[in-house]
Amino acid sequence: MNDRSALEPTAVQGSVLIAGVGASNGLGAAIARRFAAGGYPVAIAGRNAEKLAATAAELAADGAEVVHVVGDASTAADVARFVAAADKLAPLAMAVHNAGSNRPAPFLKVSEQRFEEHWREHALGGFQLAQAAIPALLARGGGTLVFTGASGSLRGKANYSPFAAAKAALRALAQSVAREFGPQGIHVGHVVVDGGIGGDRLLRMRPQLKDERGPDGLLNIAAIAEAYWVLHHQHRSAWTLELDLRPWAEQF
Repeated sequence: MNDRSALEPTAVQGSVLIAGVGASNGLGAAIARRFAAGGYPVAIAGRNAEKLAATAAELAADGAEVVHVVGDASTAADVARFVAAADKLAPLAMAVHNAGSNRPAPFLKVSEQRFEEHWREHALGGFQLAQAAIPALLARGGGTLVFTGASGSLRGKANYSPFAAAKAALRALAQSVAREFGPQGIHVGHVVVDGGIGGDRLLRMRPQLKDERGPDGLLNIAAIAEAYWVLHHQHRSAWTLELDLRPWAEQF
């Protein structure tokens, strides 16, 4: 028997929080844009007040119900403000950790400070968001928690030791949280982004990459955001824990 009614999405309705939003041509903003288009109020958070305000204004001009909060995703007090702002829009349905940078350097040139900065942005930031968001999600019977990961969490490349170590820690955190809170109705997802993202951050530093990689050789930010939408709307009998995204021409 193929009962399609049993496969209706089990997604929780409410607000969506994206921690780690900057320019409007970035992944965080693309995720906010996708969920706003689907009728979800969105709260966006980031450290750059100017970029965040401009992105919020663009989202609002497109009809989104949006609020923006300036703060550091690796700081417990700031993340608590992020969750409170989202909950004020509507009970929290989904939280996304999308914060953190990547500053490659030869291993012997990496300072302890630089190594710790990567850990704080990715691993500690993911921890802070999970600790702040999970109680809110549990209070309304479930929801979704997604971490933006990278191929560095699976294999460390030369000159990327701080980033790989931090992303591997984030991946392990996602796995542990998923096993603890999945049975309580929280869908935890870890998205491995394997390849260059065709957004503001990368193209501002290396504008030639778009031509070098060719058509669809970089990950399209709207396409990545669509994957986050799908994760939130999956039926709970077949949740995805880890989703691996890469351009069609990217080598494994």
